Amino acid sequence: MSVAKEFKEFAMRGNVVDLAVGVIIGAAFGKIVTSLVNDIIMPPIGYLTGGIDFKNLKVVIKQGDPLKKIADVSINYGNFINTIIEFLIIAFCIFMVVKAINSLKQPEPEPAPAADPEPTKEEVLLTQIRDLLAKGK
Repeated sequence: MSVAKEFKEFAMRGNVVDLAVGVIIGAAFGKIVTSLVNDIIMPPIGYLTGGIDFKNLKVVIKQGDPLKKIADVSINYGNFINTIIEFLIIAFCIFMVVKAINSLKQPEPEPAPAADPEPTKEEVLLTQIRDLLAKGK
C-alpha cells in the first residue's frame, strides 16, 4: 500500500476530522479567553492592586541599549501570571461545558427484575410426581 493511500485513509477517519475541528474551535476559544483576561478581568485586578499592569511585571537581568536597538534581557513573570489566569478560566469553562453535557445525558433506566416465568406443563407434572414420591416415603 502506498504512503499516499495510507495517509488518505488516516486523514479521512472520523477521529482525525473531529480532532481537527476541536483544535480549530479551541484556538478560537483561546482568543476569546485571552481577550476576556486582558480586557475585562485584569484591568479591575490592576485597579485593586494600585494600577499594576501584570503584563509589564518583569525582572531585568541585563539592561538593553535603545540606541543600538538591543532589548532588555528580562524574566517576564507578569505574562506568566496572565497565562496562568487564562489557563484557569479555560479549564473552568471546559469543566462547565463537560458538566452540562453530562447532565444532558439521561441515565439508562435499570431493567425491571424479570418476573418468574410460568412453569411449563412438564415442570408442573414433574413437581406433582416429586410431591407424590415424597409423600409415599
